[in-house]
Amino acid sequence: MELEFIRWLSERLPPHPNLKLGPGDDAAILRMAQGDGCVISVDLLTDQVDFDLARVDPTRVGRKALAVNLSDLAAMAARPLAAVVALALPREQALPLAKQLYQGLLPLAEQFNVAIAGGDTNCWDGPLVISVTVVGEVVDGKPLLRSGARAGDQIIVTGKFGGSILGHQFDFQPRVDESLWLAARYPLHAGIDCSDGLTLDLWRLAEASGCGAELDASTIPLADAARELAAQSIDGRTALDHALGDGEDFELILAVPSEAAGELVSRQELACGLSHIGRFVPERGLWLVDESGARRPLVPQGFTH
Repeated sequence: MELEFIRWLSERLPPHPNLKLGPGDDAAILRMAQGDGCVISVDLLTDQVDFDLARVDPTRVGRKALAVNLSDLAAMAARPLAAVVALALPREQALPLAKQLYQGLLPLAEQFNVAIAGGDTNCWDGPLVISVTVVGEVVDGKPLLRSGARAGDQIIVTGKFGGSILGHQFDFQPRVDESLWLAARYPLHAGIDCSDGLTLDLWRLAEASGCGAELDASTIPLADAARELAAQSIDGRTALDHALGDGEDFELILAVPSEAAGELVSRQELACGLSHIGRFVPERGLWLVDESGARRPLVPQGFTH
């Protein structure tokens, strides 16, 4: 199976300028980042934990496996360069499954000019496990970190939030281009991608920066899927509840100085949309401010591993 799969994959991997030596040898050789440093991220996805292979097309799983890593690079305003892919395949139908995973992954790699440098493939009696490691480069010596937010910075987000379980968790667009565009034009202080939940990931950013955050309930952009889930709800969760804690939105949460934040939102130069949803404050913690101006503490909500 392995030799046949490697032959199949090699026929579908085009030459890439970042690869001095691609798949087929004991290791790949990369032309590394030309700037001030390399950025490396890895995510591991497992059947029955991160997806249900009995209910989802494997091509969407393959795409997501690369997309979540690209979202991590976007959070740091890093440009993707290359990726390696490791698969632990269930023995039954291993070869067709491997091909389907790559048929989902390869178009996304091409879209973001990511060289697939190699990886490893194995078969076992357990469920599907796919792990992707990406390498990126710092642009202009300015990686975007979680620790740079300051009290008084405004909270700016891309896109909309909530209801990702209805499909967005597989089909989201990593905000790589948006991140690089913003970082080249505006003084961004900090960033994180929303993988585990808006409030949980915002809390992580605020904690790393030594401050707190206030969210304005009326300004949080709600996805149609969040409203759809709320309409179907038997537990009383509102669309706002879904936006605050569902996770897997994979949008950017940014700390932006006030003047630049106002300019960003008023110009609306990105197709995904930008929203001003709150501010960073000196005291640690999270708060939600309602339409009347009432302020209450907010417990971070989301997925913890």
